[in-house]
Amino acid sequence: MDAEPKLVEPVRTVVDGVVREAAVPALAALPASGSLGDIPFHNAREAPGEAVLARKERDGTWRDVTAAEFAAEVLAVAKGLIAEGLREGDRLAIMARTTYEWTLLDFAGWAAGLVTVPIYPTSSALQARWIIHDSGAVACAVEDTAQARIISAERANLPWLSHLWEFDTGAVARLVKAGERVPDAVVHARRAARTPDCVATLVYTSGTTGQPKGCVLTHANFFAEVDNAVELLHPVFKSVSKEPASTLLFLPLSHVFGRMVAVGCLRARVKLGHAPSISTQDLLADLAGFRPTFLLAIPYVMEKVYNTARATAEKMGRASSFDRAARIAQSYGEVVEGKRPGPALRAARALYDPLVYRRIRAALGGRVRYVLSGGSPLGRRLAAFYTGAGIEIFEGYGLTETTAASTVTPPLKPRLGTVGWPLPGTAVRIADDGEVLLRGAHVFAGYWNSPVQSGGGAAGGWLATGDIGELDADGYLTITGRKKDLIITSGGKNVAPAPLEDWLRAHPLVSQCMVVGDNRPYVTALLTLEPEGLAHWRQMHKKQSLPMAELVRDEELRADLQRAVDEANRLVSRAESIRRFTVLPGDFTEERGHLTPSMKLKRGAIARDHEREIEELYRRER
Repeated sequence: MDAEPKLVEPVRTVVDGVVREAAVPALAALPASGSLGDIPFHNAREAPGEAVLARKERDGTWRDVTAAEFAAEVLAVAKGLIAEGLREGDRLAIMARTTYEWTLLDFAGWAAGLVTVPIYPTSSALQARWIIHDSGAVACAVEDTAQARIISAERANLPWLSHLWEFDTGAVARLVKAGERVPDAVVHARRAARTPDCVATLVYTSGTTGQPKGCVLTHANFFAEVDNAVELLHPVFKSVSKEPASTLLFLPLSHVFGRMVAVGCLRARVKLGHAPSISTQDLLADLAGFRPTFLLAIPYVMEKVYNTARATAEKMGRASSFDRAARIAQSYGEVVEGKRPGPALRAARALYDPLVYRRIRAALGGRVRYVLSGGSPLGRRLAAFYTGAGIEIFEGYGLTETTAASTVTPPLKPRLGTVGWPLPGTAVRIADDGEVLLRGAHVFAGYWNSPVQSGGGAAGGWLATGDIGELDADGYLTITGRKKDLIITSGGKNVAPAPLEDWLRAHPLVSQCMVVGDNRPYVTALLTLEPEGLAHWRQMHKKQSLPMAELVRDEELRADLQRAVDEANRLVSRAESIRRFTVLPGDFTEERGHLTPSMKLKRGAIARDHEREIEELYRRER
């Protein structure tokens, strides 16, 4: 095993003094044969006794699952799927939280030659029906009775759905029982017939507008993604310490980000655990019991850990000490990006390590040294803080259409505020209008049931992402906003809302933020309140009994939020700054139709439902 990660700097194309394209050659060759369904059996042959997964027992302890044990379970469930009449190429839908059974059925489906179709566990009946109907799924596995009822109520609209299984009522055991008479050779024959170019999964986009579209991802797409990520992120997947690499996955497996890491862990034989509940109490308990060495997270989680730690310090009367520790960590993280910190800064960091930083690490289980962050930009401030606190952040950028990451922070060469270099095997191009274009073997085959194929139909095999960004002189990519979300004020000023929204969402009082201003004279914002942060604020200001309708107009609360808005406005010019804001009494939620399952804003729905509040922002006199 190499002691250092393999770093190859991007090849850059410069036009008129500006980097317009960056590409990094692949570190791993695409397999000429086989599929993801081979991974458990390959592991069992090479390292049968190695722990590749861990399952949480009823008493809260974690039991290791060896490579041989997992392969045997995959084989038994695959035989059950075949016994139930599922044929090669059939679609199998999975609707569940992040559980061991999800990953087991995913690999069993691939071993049986099936195409798996994830459904978010929070999906409505109409959303689930659309995905099952559009994909033509003949079978669906759900986690619990509530989800089973959702699907059962739609059976009349799903003529191809022949099977509905429920994990909580013993579906896995029944499949194993059903497959007892199926010879092992039948599964192995199906595996042998699959090639890298075969379809592995249909992952439906969240659908900020219109119906979700099924992204066709092949086994080759996953191999290109995970094999290059594993080689690049050497410290994460190939632990060089005495502690074997491990991760506790709590993001949805229905999202391509979580799914890619699950496949990558099995591919690299990194011990994988599943945490189905993301409530603060449950997740902290699972982290303490599992004690992972790295985590996959979205910025919201990292913001919550930081804000909870700060609120705890404030309750203990140590807010100023925490704030000083945070400033020192941020300064340390900023310096680490370029050179070795000076002795004074190293000494200050060492002073606060046992007082603050070690407690942050302890909240994540005590052994976490790396975090893979994606889904939206983490922000320079938080990235610097966690780096200074002893947790290295690998920030990435990608889409469902690119099997997750297309760029990632290169080890040993972080550049805060960016989403890193192209993943090995990937090329990034900036179009004339600033749109980010991507190309590589990880780019999807097209959309299911759509005539538009191969990279979304962009010329030359380039996938048009819809994101706006720029490449710096060294090939690092920065995402500045969404092309379709770009706000153009009535004065003609172009405003990317993402930087302002991301900054404000990191504030402990703010849950969600939507910047408004298209065809308006200036920029405004809708803010919603973070329940835990608000509860802490109420306690500290002795306003626990104040009704929400009055609280959103409270002068002290608005003053604190105004300071947060003022801080965010430092990121932009005066013409792009937020002039006014309103605080909404309710949050944006998926249930209310304001968020996608991956927590992206449905701007049209929010603007429609809060038309009165938006109009009021522009009726007030300045």
